[in-house]
Amino acid sequence: MTSYEQGLVEVGDGVHAYLQPDGTWGWSNAGVVVGTERSLLVDTLFDLALTRRMLDAMAALTAPAPIATVVNTHANGDHCYGNQLVAGPGVEVVASGAASREMDEVPPATMAMLQHGLPDGELATYLHHAFGAFSFDGIEVPPVTTTFDDELTLEVDGRRVQLRTVGPAHTGGDVIAWLPEERVLFAGDILFIGGTPIMWAGPIFNWIAACELIEDLAPATIVPGHGPLTDVDGVREVADYLRFVRDGVEERFAAGLSPLDASRELDLAVNGTRFAGWTDRERLVVTVHNAWRALDPSYEAPDALGMLSLMADDFARRR
Repeated sequence: MTSYEQGLVEVGDGVHAYLQPDGTWGWSNAGVVVGTERSLLVDTLFDLALTRRMLDAMAALTAPAPIATVVNTHANGDHCYGNQLVAGPGVEVVASGAASREMDEVPPATMAMLQHGLPDGELATYLHHAFGAFSFDGIEVPPVTTTFDDELTLEVDGRRVQLRTVGPAHTGGDVIAWLPEERVLFAGDILFIGGTPIMWAGPIFNWIAACELIEDLAPATIVPGHGPLTDVDGVREVADYLRFVRDGVEERFAAGLSPLDASRELDLAVNGTRFAGWTDRERLVVTVHNAWRALDPSYEAPDALGMLSLMADDFARRR
Protein backbone atom coordinates (compact mmCIF):
# COMPACT_ATOMS: atom_id res chain seq x y z
CA MET A 1 0.00 0.00 0.00
CA THR A 2 1.17 3.54 -0.76
CA SER A 3 2.44 5.24 2.39
CA TYR A 4 0.52 8.25 3.63
CA GLU A 5 0.21 10.28 6.81
CA GLN A 6 -2.61 10.86 9.25
CA GLY A 7 -4.36 14.18 9.12
CA LEU A 8 -5.79 16.82 6.83
CA VAL A 9 -4.88 17.07 3.16
CA GLU A 10 -6.28 19.81 0.94
CA VAL A 11 -7.68 18.13 -2.15
CA GLY A 12 -9.46 21.14 -3.67
CA ASP A 13 -10.14 24.77 -2.94
CA GLY A 14 -11.69 24.62 0.54
CA VAL A 15 -12.02 20.82 0.36
CA HIS A 16 -9.97 18.69 2.73
CA ALA A 17 -9.62 14.95 3.27
CA TYR A 18 -8.90 13.55 6.71
CA LEU A 19 -6.85 10.38 6.29
CA GLN A 20 -6.18 7.59 8.79
CA PRO A 21 -3.42 5.11 7.99
CA ASP A 22 -3.18 2.25 7.64
CA GLY A 23 -6.71 1.95 6.27
CA THR A 24 -7.39 -1.48 7.78
CA TRP A 25 -10.34 -2.35 10.05
CA GLY A 26 -11.82 0.83 11.54
CA TRP A 27 -9.16 3.21 10.21
CA SER A 28 -11.46 5.14 7.89
CA ASN A 29 -11.20 8.45 6.08
CA ALA A 30 -13.46 11.50 6.24
CA GLY A 31 -13.43 15.04 4.88
CA VAL A 32 -14.73 18.57 5.13
CA VAL A 33 -16.01 21.12 2.61
CA VAL A 34 -15.43 24.62 4.00
CA GLY A 35 -17.52 27.61 3.01
CA THR A 36 -17.35 31.22 4.10
CA GLU A 37 -20.10 30.83 6.70
CA ARG A 38 -20.67 27.10 7.16
CA SER A 39 -19.04 23.77 6.43
CA LEU A 40 -20.10 20.25 5.49
CA LEU A 41 -18.50 17.19 7.07
CA VAL A 42 -18.32 13.90 5.17
CA ASP A 43 -18.39 11.09 7.76
CA THR A 44 -17.24 10.85 11.34
CA LEU A 45 -14.92 8.20 12.79
CA PHE A 46 -15.13 4.96 14.78
CA ASP A 47 -14.99 6.34 18.29
CA LEU A 48 -15.29 9.62 20.14
CA ALA A 49 -11.57 10.14 20.78
CA LEU A 50 -10.70 9.75 17.11
CA THR A 51 -13.54 12.00 16.02
CA ARG A 52 -12.54 14.66 18.55
CA ARG A 53 -8.97 14.51 17.27
CA MET A 54 -10.25 15.02 13.72
CA LEU A 55 -12.51 17.91 14.70
CA ASP A 56 -9.63 19.55 16.54
CA ALA A 57 -7.50 19.25 13.41
CA MET A 58 -10.28 20.93 11.43
CA ALA A 59 -10.94 23.66 14.00
CA ALA A 60 -8.89 26.36 12.30
CA LEU A 61 -10.97 25.80 9.17
CA THR A 62 -14.39 25.40 10.75
CA ALA A 63 -14.23 28.00 13.53
CA PRO A 64 -15.27 30.82 11.16
CA ALA A 65 -17.52 28.42 9.20
CA PRO A 66 -19.08 25.96 11.67
CA ILE A 67 -20.14 22.50 10.54
CA ALA A 68 -23.81 22.76 9.62
CA THR A 69 -24.21 19.47 7.73
CA VAL A 70 -22.90 15.96 8.30
CA VAL A 71 -23.15 13.45 5.45
CA ASN A 72 -22.74 9.78 6.34
CA THR A 73 -21.71 7.71 3.33
CA HIS A 74 -23.09 4.55 4.97
CA ALA A 75 -24.03 2.99 8.30
CA ASN A 76 -20.83 1.23 9.38
CA GLY A 77 -19.71 2.59 12.73
CA ASP A 78 -16.32 3.75 11.49
CA HIS A 79 -18.21 6.30 9.39
CA CYS A 80 -20.89 7.44 11.84
CA TYR A 81 -20.12 6.57 15.49
CA GLY A 82 -18.69 10.04 16.07
CA ASN A 83 -21.86 11.83 14.95
CA GLN A 84 -22.83 12.87 18.46
CA LEU A 85 -19.88 15.26 18.62
CA VAL A 86 -21.25 17.35 15.75
CA ALA A 87 -25.01 16.69 15.76
CA GLY A 88 -27.30 19.10 17.56
CA PRO A 89 -29.58 22.10 17.03
CA GLY A 90 -29.07 23.61 13.62
CA VAL A 91 -26.95 20.72 12.31
CA GLU A 92 -28.39 18.56 9.55
CA VAL A 93 -27.36 14.87 9.48
CA VAL A 94 -27.84 13.38 6.01
CA ALA A 95 -27.77 9.76 4.86
CA SER A 96 -29.60 7.51 2.46
CA GLY A 97 -32.83 6.05 3.76
CA ALA A 98 -31.31 2.57 3.77
CA ALA A 99 -28.24 3.73 5.69
CA SER A 100 -30.42 5.49 8.26
CA ARG A 101 -32.30 2.25 8.90
CA GLU A 102 -29.09 0.22 9.09
CA MET A 103 -27.55 2.46 11.76
CA ASP A 104 -29.65 0.73 14.41
CA GLU A 105 -28.53 -2.78 13.40
CA VAL A 106 -25.06 -2.77 15.01
CA PRO A 107 -25.17 -0.28 17.89
CA PRO A 108 -21.97 0.70 19.71
CA ALA A 109 -23.04 -1.37 22.71
CA THR A 110 -22.93 -4.49 20.54
CA MET A 111 -19.42 -3.63 19.40
CA ALA A 112 -18.36 -3.13 23.04
CA MET A 113 -19.86 -6.52 23.96
CA LEU A 114 -18.06 -8.24 21.11
CA GLN A 115 -14.84 -6.51 22.06
CA HIS A 116 -14.88 -7.40 25.76
CA GLY A 117 -17.56 -10.04 26.37
CA LEU A 118 -16.31 -13.09 24.50
CA PRO A 119 -14.31 -15.93 26.06
CA ASP A 120 -10.77 -16.49 24.85
CA GLY A 121 -10.57 -18.19 21.48
CA GLU A 122 -10.05 -17.52 17.80
CA LEU A 123 -13.00 -15.12 17.53
CA ALA A 124 -11.92 -13.06 20.53
CA THR A 125 -8.37 -12.92 19.19
CA TYR A 126 -9.61 -11.76 15.82
CA LEU A 127 -11.93 -9.11 17.23
CA HIS A 128 -9.07 -7.75 19.31
CA HIS A 129 -6.94 -7.64 16.16
CA ALA A 130 -9.64 -5.82 14.18
CA PHE A 131 -11.20 -3.56 16.81
CA GLY A 132 -8.95 -3.53 19.86
CA ALA A 133 -7.62 -0.05 19.10
CA PHE A 134 -11.05 1.56 19.49
CA SER A 135 -13.28 2.44 22.45
CA PHE A 136 -17.04 2.12 22.05
CA ASP A 137 -17.91 3.45 25.50
CA GLY A 138 -20.23 6.42 25.73
CA ILE A 139 -21.26 6.41 22.08
CA GLU A 140 -24.84 7.26 21.20
CA VAL A 141 -25.59 7.64 17.51
CA PRO A 142 -28.16 10.43 17.05
CA PRO A 143 -30.90 9.98 14.46
CA VAL A 144 -30.42 11.08 10.88
CA THR A 145 -32.43 14.23 10.18
CA THR A 146 -32.55 14.11 6.36
CA THR A 147 -32.80 11.01 4.19
CA PHE A 148 -33.02 10.51 0.45
CA ASP A 149 -33.31 7.53 -1.87
CA ASP A 150 -31.61 8.43 -5.16
CA GLU A 151 -29.87 11.80 -5.44
CA LEU A 152 -29.66 14.93 -3.34
CA THR A 153 -27.74 18.13 -4.06
CA LEU A 154 -26.53 20.17 -1.12
CA GLU A 155 -24.90 23.57 -1.20
CA VAL A 156 -22.11 24.96 0.92
CA ASP A 157 -22.24 28.71 0.33
CA GLY A 158 -23.03 28.12 -3.34
CA ARG A 159 -20.67 25.16 -3.78
CA ARG A 160 -22.51 22.06 -5.01
CA VAL A 161 -22.13 18.70 -3.26
CA GLN A 162 -24.02 16.03 -5.17
CA LEU A 163 -24.97 12.93 -3.21
CA ARG A 164 -25.79 9.75 -5.12
CA THR A 165 -27.04 6.49 -3.68
CA VAL A 166 -25.06 3.62 -5.19
CA GLY A 167 -26.07 0.84 -2.80
CA PRO A 168 -26.89 -1.77 -1.96
CA ALA A 169 -23.26 -2.71 -2.51
CA HIS A 170 -20.75 -2.69 0.37
CA THR A 171 -23.74 -2.03 2.64
CA GLY A 172 -27.42 -1.53 1.99
CA GLY A 173 -27.23 2.25 1.68
CA ASP A 174 -23.91 3.40 0.21
CA VAL A 175 -23.61 7.02 -0.93
CA ILE A 176 -20.89 8.90 -2.81
CA ALA A 177 -20.38 12.67 -2.53
CA TRP A 178 -19.30 14.44 -5.72
CA LEU A 179 -18.08 18.02 -6.03
CA PRO A 180 -18.28 18.63 -9.79
CA GLU A 181 -16.58 22.03 -9.87
CA GLU A 182 -13.59 20.82 -7.84
CA ARG A 183 -13.68 17.33 -9.42
CA VAL A 184 -13.28 15.75 -6.00
CA LEU A 185 -15.22 12.67 -4.96
CA PHE A 186 -15.71 11.11 -1.54
CA ALA A 187 -16.34 7.42 -2.22
CA GLY A 188 -17.07 6.01 1.23
CA ASP A 189 -16.46 2.28 1.38
CA ILE A 190 -17.17 1.77 -2.29
CA LEU A 191 -13.37 2.09 -2.40
CA PHE A 192 -10.82 0.30 -0.25
CA ILE A 193 -7.41 1.24 -1.66
CA GLY A 194 -4.74 -1.34 -0.86
CA GLY A 195 -7.19 -3.30 1.28
CA THR A 196 -9.53 -6.17 0.48
CA PRO A 197 -13.12 -4.94 0.04
CA ILE A 198 -15.85 -6.56 2.10
CA MET A 199 -19.39 -6.92 0.81
CA TRP A 200 -21.88 -6.98 3.68
CA ALA A 201 -24.87 -6.52 1.37
CA GLY A 202 -24.42 -6.73 -2.39
CA PRO A 203 -25.24 -7.70 -5.06
CA ILE A 204 -21.73 -7.52 -6.38
CA PHE A 205 -22.84 -6.19 -9.79
CA ASN A 206 -24.23 -3.10 -8.03
CA TRP A 207 -20.81 -2.48 -6.52
CA ILE A 208 -19.14 -2.88 -9.91
CA ALA A 209 -21.70 -0.46 -11.38
CA ALA A 210 -20.86 2.04 -8.62
CA CYS A 211 -17.19 1.86 -9.60
CA GLU A 212 -18.11 2.35 -13.26
CA LEU A 213 -20.18 5.42 -12.33
CA ILE A 214 -17.20 6.92 -10.54
CA GLU A 215 -15.00 6.21 -13.55
CA ASP A 216 -17.51 7.98 -15.79
CA LEU A 217 -17.45 11.06 -13.56
CA ALA A 218 -13.66 11.15 -14.03
CA PRO A 219 -12.74 12.84 -10.74
CA ALA A 220 -9.27 14.31 -10.40
CA THR A 221 -9.00 13.26 -6.77
CA ILE A 222 -10.88 10.54 -4.91
CA VAL A 223 -11.04 10.16 -1.15
CA PRO A 224 -11.68 6.45 -0.50
CA GLY A 225 -13.35 5.11 2.61
CA HIS A 226 -10.06 3.42 3.52
CA GLY A 227 -6.54 3.87 2.23
CA PRO A 228 -4.60 6.67 0.52
CA LEU A 229 -5.99 9.21 -1.91
CA THR A 230 -6.51 7.81 -5.37
CA ASP A 231 -7.79 8.52 -8.88
CA VAL A 232 -9.67 6.56 -11.53
CA ASP A 233 -6.83 4.03 -11.72
CA GLY A 234 -7.59 3.07 -8.13
CA VAL A 235 -11.27 2.71 -8.98
CA ARG A 236 -10.42 0.38 -11.85
CA GLU A 237 -8.31 -1.76 -9.51
CA VAL A 238 -11.24 -2.23 -7.13
CA ALA A 239 -13.64 -2.92 -9.99
CA ASP A 240 -11.25 -5.49 -11.44
CA TYR A 241 -11.02 -7.23 -8.08
CA LEU A 242 -14.82 -7.35 -7.80
CA ARG A 243 -15.08 -8.79 -11.30
CA PHE A 244 -12.44 -11.38 -10.38
CA VAL A 245 -14.54 -12.41 -7.36
CA ARG A 246 -17.80 -12.34 -9.34
CA ASP A 247 -16.41 -14.58 -12.07
CA GLY A 248 -14.75 -16.90 -9.58
CA VAL A 249 -17.92 -17.31 -7.56
CA GLU A 250 -19.99 -18.03 -10.67
CA GLU A 251 -17.51 -20.68 -11.84
CA ARG A 252 -17.42 -22.42 -8.48
CA PHE A 253 -21.17 -22.20 -8.02
CA ALA A 254 -21.60 -23.93 -11.38
CA ALA A 255 -19.08 -26.57 -10.31
CA GLY A 256 -21.17 -27.38 -7.24
CA LEU A 257 -18.79 -26.11 -4.55
CA SER A 258 -19.99 -24.77 -1.22
CA PRO A 259 -19.49 -21.04 -0.49
CA LEU A 260 -16.78 -21.87 2.05
CA ASP A 261 -14.86 -24.12 -0.35
CA ALA A 262 -15.31 -21.54 -3.09
CA SER A 263 -13.85 -18.80 -0.90
CA ARG A 264 -10.82 -20.97 -0.05
CA GLU A 265 -10.19 -21.76 -3.72
CA LEU A 266 -10.58 -18.11 -4.65
CA ASP A 267 -8.20 -17.08 -1.91
CA LEU A 268 -5.56 -19.36 -3.38
CA ALA A 269 -6.27 -17.88 -6.81
CA VAL A 270 -5.66 -14.37 -5.44
CA ASN A 271 -2.04 -15.34 -4.80
CA GLY A 272 -1.34 -15.19 -8.51
CA THR A 273 -2.83 -11.72 -8.98
CA ARG A 274 -1.94 -8.10 -8.28
CA PHE A 275 -4.41 -8.21 -5.37
CA ALA A 276 -2.27 -10.64 -3.37
CA GLY A 277 -0.63 -7.93 -1.26
CA TRP A 278 -3.85 -6.27 -0.16
CA THR A 279 -4.56 -6.24 3.56
CA ASP A 280 -7.38 -8.08 5.35
CA ARG A 281 -7.54 -11.01 2.93
CA GLU A 282 -9.95 -12.85 5.26
CA ARG A 283 -12.75 -10.50 4.16
CA LEU A 284 -13.08 -12.49 0.94
CA VAL A 285 -15.07 -15.18 2.75
CA VAL A 286 -17.82 -12.67 3.61
CA THR A 287 -18.01 -11.34 0.06
CA VAL A 288 -18.27 -14.85 -1.38
CA HIS A 289 -21.07 -15.88 0.98
CA ASN A 290 -23.06 -12.76 0.19
CA ALA A 291 -22.39 -13.06 -3.55
CA TRP A 292 -23.80 -16.59 -3.38
CA ARG A 293 -27.27 -15.22 -2.65
CA ALA A 294 -27.47 -13.65 -6.10
CA LEU A 295 -26.96 -17.08 -7.66
CA ASP A 296 -29.18 -19.00 -5.23
CA PRO A 297 -31.93 -16.80 -3.74
CA SER A 298 -32.81 -19.57 -1.27
CA TYR A 299 -29.30 -19.51 0.21
CA GLU A 300 -29.15 -18.03 3.71
CA ALA A 301 -25.75 -16.55 4.47
CA PRO A 302 -24.47 -16.63 8.07
CA ASP A 303 -25.45 -13.73 10.31
CA ALA A 304 -22.95 -11.03 11.28
CA LEU A 305 -21.50 -13.05 14.15
CA GLY A 306 -21.22 -16.07 11.89
CA MET A 307 -19.38 -14.00 9.29
CA LEU A 308 -16.98 -12.71 11.95
CA SER A 309 -16.34 -16.31 13.01
CA LEU A 310 -15.56 -17.31 9.43
CA MET A 311 -13.09 -14.45 9.13
CA ALA A 312 -11.56 -15.38 12.48
CA ASP A 313 -11.02 -18.94 11.26
CA ASP A 314 -9.43 -17.69 8.06
CA PHE A 315 -7.26 -15.20 9.95
CA ALA A 316 -6.08 -17.98 12.27
CA ARG A 317 -5.14 -20.17 9.31
CA ARG A 318 -2.82 -17.46 8.01
CA ARG A 319 -0.90 -16.99 11.25
